[in-house]
Amino acid sequence: MSCLRARCSLGLLLSCALLLLVASGIAKAKEEDGKHFQPFVWPSQPPADCPFGASKDIVGVAFLGVHSDYHVADTWYPSWASDGNLYSPWTDGSVPRLDGSREGSNSGYGGHPASLTTTGQAVLEGDDPLNLKIYSLGLCTATAAPYQGRYPCGSLVYNGVWYYGTYCLAPDGIVRYGDQAFNWPWLGPFVGFRISKDLGRTWTETPHTPDKPLFGETGMWGYPVKIGSPHFVDFGKNMEHSPDGKAYLVAHGAPEPDPKPRFGNLSWISGDQIYLLRVTPSVENINDVSKYEFFAGHDASGAPIWTRDFGRIEPLIDWNNNCGCVTVTYNAPLKRYLMCVTDGWPTCAKMNSYILEADAITGPWRLVTYMKDFGEQGYFLNLPTKFISADGRTAWLCYSGNFAKDWRGEVMQEIPPGSHYGLVLQKIRLLDPTMRSEHAR
Repeated sequence: MSCLRARCSLGLLLSCALLLLVASGIAKAKEEDGKHFQPFVWPSQPPADCPFGASKDIVGVAFLGVHSDYHVADTWYPSWASDGNLYSPWTDGSVPRLDGSREGSNSGYGGHPASLTTTGQAVLEGDDPLNLKIYSLGLCTATAAPYQGRYPCGSLVYNGVWYYGTYCLAPDGIVRYGDQAFNWPWLGPFVGFRISKDLGRTWTETPHTPDKPLFGETGMWGYPVKIGSPHFVDFGKNMEHSPDGKAYLVAHGAPEPDPKPRFGNLSWISGDQIYLLRVTPSVENINDVSKYEFFAGHDASGAPIWTRDFGRIEPLIDWNNNCGCVTVTYNAPLKRYLMCVTDGWPTCAKMNSYILEADAITGPWRLVTYMKDFGEQGYFLNLPTKFISADGRTAWLCYSGNFAKDWRGEVMQEIPPGSHYGLVLQKIRLLDPTMRSEHAR
């Protein structure tokens, strides 16, 4: 089934959304406080070669006209801990401390010494997405050599232990494209996890290094990795909805050889494929590659195959030139997995994001919406489980926006409003198909 079917009538969806918004009172939001705008449904515009069928359960996304206004650094992947707080990595900017001062982090790319890369950690206290108390818990310094940058990715707080992953970006070096070579910051390997047993106050660094990473991938000289920037699946408070007690991770990568090569194909925000892996989280297991299982496709009966042999790994999603940074959230009320993917190639211009849903984490995945030029430069999308409503239909989309606001003379706009650099939380509604049938009566 082609995802062209996802191109629903925009007018119909808008009418449905307005019914919902009026009923909830959100359309009465005050414009003057700077956190509200006119609600709308994002028009789904998937490319013609989209491999996903349209979802029959979640038929689109309405932006409810409410957004946060936090001006901090970027790279927020909140993990809901048993103490009720959210804990997240951050970098490339500043975050306030408890004493009111601010501290800054720089992950090293762009001329900074590879030995001085820093990443931050923070806590987000409170239950109201618009009034969170956010403060830094400090910085960690680690080398990125032989790469140039080292950035946060997969982050999980489970049973009071924080597992914090970092990945590398290559230096301004040579990336291969056919018979030619260019300077471009390609995606390097995932290094490993540093560990904190006191919720981010002190850390034990990973035993792995950029040149000897957890999964043994190099990423050097433009060769593609598969597990370059993994993110933990959000299973709710203290991972309460994990199906088997294991932590699952998703990551984007690319094949070699690439059947559809493009310049700078695999970056921090672009790629060809999505991969899936899992591990029972513990201090002993998290940095031991032998404890991981990798998704290796489906057998003849359609059952998922898991293997401890990294060489047998198969993509969960294969959409060449249309993948990139990926996160997955388990929506417990709907009993659905929601996947957010951003294809931000060539990394500094407008970015496209899409949301998929599935009954099982191994698929099949179906298209909810394809948001062309979301942000217009939105990235690092995720759906924190803490802010999902009891019926599963209302949520808050977390992301960062417009880090390169003026790309070769084209100024990025804040679409939807509030899509500025830092931490953005947008209130959304996952549209129910019954809205469509009710409107048609």
